[in-house]
Amino acid sequence: MAELTGKTLIITGASLGIGRALALELAGLRVNLVLNARHTPALQEAAAACAAHGIKVSPCAGNAAKSGTATELVNQATALGSFYGFIHAAGVLNPGPLLWELSEREFQEILDSHVTAAYQLIRAAIPTLLQHGEGLAVFFGSGAAEANIPGIGAYCVAKAAEEHLAQELAAEAPAILSFVFRPDATETRMQRQARKSTGGGAENLHRIFGGYKDRGQLATPKEAARALVRILTNRLRRFQKNIMD
Repeated sequence: MAELTGKTLIITGASLGIGRALALELAGLRVNLVLNARHTPALQEAAAACAAHGIKVSPCAGNAAKSGTATELVNQATALGSFYGFIHAAGVLNPGPLLWELSEREFQEILDSHVTAAYQLIRAAIPTLLQHGEGLAVFFGSGAAEANIPGIGAYCVAKAAEEHLAQELAAEAPAILSFVFRPDATETRMQRQARKSTGGGAENLHRIFGGYKDRGQLATPKEAARALVRILTNRLRRFQKNIMD
């Protein structure tokens, strides 16, 4: 963990699910954190839980798809010291409606949470990280990026775009370790929303997402978070070498 101990990372989606579990895992490993989510009470609670590990924590509520929020996240991370990068774990599903049933607001919310927020984080963070000659940019991907799933079509589109954005960043800024992490199916708010969804694609989603739960195939947020932490702790140096070679 020498590469990350004492350094500062930004984590979006840190108030719930995998993002919150990831924040707690990294806090336990002495990584300082700037935590972001749109809902202040849950974010404050997550920040307090992380601070109990004796690290520096700065909660920053707001929509990371807004340039002002992304800039503030980087400013706070720089202020904490040893800013090293970000992990973009935030995302919205809005499951159930078929594409033509989805409202403009819901469609834009999905794209903003996955793609626009990723772009804003890149725009705000990468110039600073490049000044130091290294850094980390992790994006949450999904098998949905390669699928067509009635009821979460916009999510599939957004994940495909986010994964491609991560690949483009890796090509444009090879000094930054940029990669996509695809967690296993995990019991999160998105899963629960899909199981209870309504709309033209709901029956399909009930079958798919209900099947995960019925078959006992869902990981816990802590299990998913620990899978990413294992990559960061055991393989980070090797990944960096491969990218720089």
